Amino acid sequence: MKVVSVVGARPQFIKAFPVSRALTGRHEEVLVHTGQHYSEAMSEVFFEELAIPTPEYDLGVGSGTHGEQTGEMVTRFGELVAHEDPDVVVVYGDTNSTLAGAVVTAKTDARLAHVEAGLRSYNRSMPEERNRVLTDHVSDLLFAPTERGVTNLETEGVENVHLTGDVMYDAILWARTRAADHSTVLEEYNLTAGEYVLATVHRAGNTDDRERLATIMRALGETDREVVFPIHPRTTERLETYGFYEDVERQLTLIEPQGYLDFVRLLDEAERVATDSGGVQKEAFFLDTPCVTLRDETEWVETVDAGWNTLVGADEDAIERELGREVSLPEKPELYGDGDAAERMVALLEEHDG
Repeated sequence: MKVVSVVGARPQFIKAFPVSRALTGRHEEVLVHTGQHYSEAMSEVFFEELAIPTPEYDLGVGSGTHGEQTGEMVTRFGELVAHEDPDVVVVYGDTNSTLAGAVVTAKTDARLAHVEAGLRSYNRSMPEERNRVLTDHVSDLLFAPTERGVTNLETEGVENVHLTGDVMYDAILWARTRAADHSTVLEEYNLTAGEYVLATVHRAGNTDDRERLATIMRALGETDREVVFPIHPRTTERLETYGFYEDVERQLTLIEPQGYLDFVRLLDEAERVATDSGGVQKEAFFLDTPCVTLRDETEWVETVDAGWNTLVGADEDAIERELGREVSLPEKPELYGDGDAAERMVALLEEHDG
C-alpha cells in the first residue's frame, strides 16, 4: 500500500510521528510537507527530534492569506498526487494543509483518511472549523479520537467513522520520558518546576484583534507567577505592529518557539498553561497540567467537562482569576484511548485497502 501523508504545521508533525512508525516496514509512505510552517524552529526541528524521515517533498508554500495559501497548496499537491498515484492520502487535523490535501484527493481515485475527525467547536467563523468540517465530508475513512467525535459525525450523516483514540497521546507517552531525560530547557531559562505559567498565543482570532490581544497580554502580565511565553512569529509581528511588544517583553519571559521535546518538558513542569492552541489543551490534559484556554469555545469539550480545562476567552478578569486561583482538580478520566491509536489506524487502512 502506498500512503501519501500531508503535514504542514507543528501539531501535524507530532500526529504524523506515531503513524509513520506504524507504517514503517509494512507499507510505502511518502511524506509531504506543504511548507505552511516553514521556519526551522517550527518544522525541521520536529522531524529531527521525532526521528521522522525528511519529507520527500517540501511544497514550500509559506505564508499568505487563507485563500492564497490553500490555493497554492492545491495546485502543487495536485501535481504531486498525479505523479505519485497513491492508494491513500492521510491528512491530519484542521489546517489549510489538511483542506488542500482533502480537496485534491477527493477528485482522484485515492482514498482519503482524516486523522482527528469529528471535532467541532461550532464556531464557523474559525477557519479551522470550516477546514475540519469540509475535510470530514469528503473523507473515505474517518479516524475519530473520541466518542464525541463519532457522535458528531453520525449526527451529520457521515459514514466509515472509526473510534481510534488519539495519536497525540501515542506521541506524548514517548516524548514525556525522553524530554525528562534529554531536555535542558528549564536549566537554560533558569526555571523551577511548578513555579511558572506557560503561555502560548498564536490563533488569528486573538492575534489579529488588537484589543483582544492587548487584553490577553495585560492579563498575563498581571499574573503573580513568572509567565514563560514561547512566542509565535505571527504574534511577534502583531505585537510590534500594534506597538506594545516592548511592554510585553518587560512583563513576560519571551523565548523562541521550542522544539517538541523542550516544549513537552516546559508543559509538563508548568504550574498551569494558558493557551489558545487546540493541541496544547490536549497535551496539557495528557501531562496532568491544568489548562486555561484563551478562546470562547473549544473542540476539546471533554477536557472542559472533566474539569481540567477552563474557557476564559479574552476576559481579563476571568484570565486573572483562573491563573491566580489554587489548583484543585477532579480525578482525570481516560478520554483519548490507550496509546495505540496509530496501530489501529494502520490496521484500518489495511482492512480497507483495495
